[in-house]
This record gives sequence, C-alpha cells and structure tokens, in this order.
Amino acid sequence: MKIAIATVQVPFVYGGAEFMARNLKQALEKVGHQAEIITMPFKWYPPERIPEHILASRLLDISETCGEKIDLMIGLKFPAYYFKHSNKVLWILHQHRTAYDLWQTKYCDLNQTSIGYKVRDAIISADNIYINEAKKIFTISNNVKNRLQRFNNISATTLYHPCPEAEKFNCEAYDNFILFPSRINEVKRQYLAIEAMKYINLPTKLYIIGNADNPSYLFKIKKMVNRYDLRDKVIFKDFISEEEKRFFYANCRAVLFPPFDEDYGYITLEAFYSSKPVITCEDSGGPLEFVEDNETGFICKPDPKSIAEAIDKLSDSETLAKTMGNKAREKILSMNITWDNVVKELTSI
Repeated sequence: MKIAIATVQVPFVYGGAEFMARNLKQALEKVGHQAEIITMPFKWYPPERIPEHILASRLLDISETCGEKIDLMIGLKFPAYYFKHSNKVLWILHQHRTAYDLWQTKYCDLNQTSIGYKVRDAIISADNIYINEAKKIFTISNNVKNRLQRFNNISATTLYHPCPEAEKFNCEAYDNFILFPSRINEVKRQYLAIEAMKYINLPTKLYIIGNADNPSYLFKIKKMVNRYDLRDKVIFKDFISEEEKRFFYANCRAVLFPPFDEDYGYITLEAFYSSKPVITCEDSGGPLEFVEDNETGFICKPDPKSIAEAIDKLSDSETLAKTMGNKAREKILSMNITWDNVVKELTSI
C-alpha cells in the first residue's frame, strides 16, 4: 500500500513526535509498504492562527498524488489528522492540550486572551466532527485515550509505540547521580526537580539533559540553581548525541521524570530498558502506566520534599536501585511493545 503519515512540524523543534513518525515510516517500509511523512508547519500563537491551521488542514486532500491513489492515511497530530482522506486511521499522540487537560492551568496560554475561549470552542467542535471521520482511532497511551473519552465522548484503542532503538539501551553502573533527560519546558517541570535538590540529604547530583523549547524558561531555572546555591549539585547538558544520552542512562542511579500529565513519555521506557528505576509524580500521566510504586520506581506527590525523599532512598542504596531497575527491565520486556504489532493494527482495515 501507499501510506501517508500525516503530522505537523514546529520548525526547528525535533522530539518524540518526530522520532515516532520517522520510525513508523521505517516500520511500514520494512514490511513492504510505500510510506511518506506529510507535514504542515504549525504555530499555535497568537490564538487566532489556530483556526487558520484547522482550515488549512481541511483544505488539504491527500487521497492521491501525481494521479496515483494513496491507499491509507495515518493521522498523528492536531490538526494534521483533519486532512481529507476516504481511508483514514488515527494514531493520536495528543490533542491540542491547552484546549483540554491544560485548560485554565498555569501551563495554558490559550485562556489568557479574550479570543481564547472562542478558539477553544472551535478546536473542540472540529475534533468532535473530524476525528470521527476515521475508520479506526488509536491513541499512544491510556492517558490520551481517557482524555478523548472524557472531553469528546470518543472511544479509542490504546496502541503503545516502541522506544526508538530500544536494543541500544543497557546498564553499566549505578553511579550516584540522578538523570532528568527531557526537552526543557515548563510542563516537564524541571523547576520541581531543582527545588527537590534543596532538600536532599546525601551528596547526589542531578543531571538535566535536553534542549530548551523556550530560552526564557531555561534562564528562569538556571537562576533558581544560582539562587538556591545548587551549582555543584545540578548540572545542565544542552545538546548531546544519542550515544551520549544512552551513556547517561547506562550509568545513572535512577531517572527522574515528573512532568504534568504526560501523554506517554519515551523517557520511562528508555529508563526501563536501561534497568533504571523511575521517580515520577501522581499527576504525571503516561509514566504511571509503567511505573509501579516501590517496585519499579517511586510515585511521589508533586512537591519537592516528596521527590527529595525518593532520591535519597535510591541514593542511599545501590542495591535498592539495582533491584528496582531489574524489575523495570523485566516489565518492559514482558509488554512486547513492537513495531510489528503497531503496523498490523494500523493497516488492518
């Protein structure tokens, strides 16, 4: 089959969504399909731009190209999953979150303008109509599935996607540092990790690795490090290679990942494949589908002292970290999350 993968691209931002689209393309081609990623640029501000993107998506019919039929469209992200196609399957990474689970939280910019309420209504209305065009609807996690049901009364099936290059992650040691590998933005809550480091009782370091989506947020959290006199405890690593990232996973004591209502999170899977426990929070969303409290990591209250207590427990016992990490790897391997299964589900219509 000729298969179009429909998604959006924020220029110069490359993260989990882009990895997922690329790896889906490769998995489809591996079994003999022809696949192409079709992207449209996306800008969510000012809010007036969002209805324009919705309209642009509806004006794009990808049923054929150069006179040849495209047999199947797989839609991944808002609003590209609105593209017109008579044979459409959705595998939703997330909806436009500021209209849904982030609405009226401190992470939402949409409700801060007079037009924001109207834009939110337009997004919800479009989702209610156009998502239902699909012959099958999948989501990348139970968390995303539950949002879709709660906000739009639309049913979907969870289809986990594999961690990129999972076979390359391994464990070398349990050195006394905690790893926080993520894009740096407010929803990932690096600030919570930095605040936690004020309360730890053991000589543990925190490595924050990743690129900042917004330079002002990076400046803000680096100021926090200076204000709390944590320069010897909190180390930033900006752009690093995939090989360097795997090195940090392989040698850390544990992984800290406390985002707010994460959709899915490769980070949890990468940690588990590296035999490392994960510290996350009760409101972190996707990681809670994998982390079992006191078994494969710790599920903390989203406050610095609770996180610090978990860090201290693991810092104080390499044996505990190793036991939890081994259970984490056993769990992720037992779940059999494979591209073969993903391709089978998405193309069986």
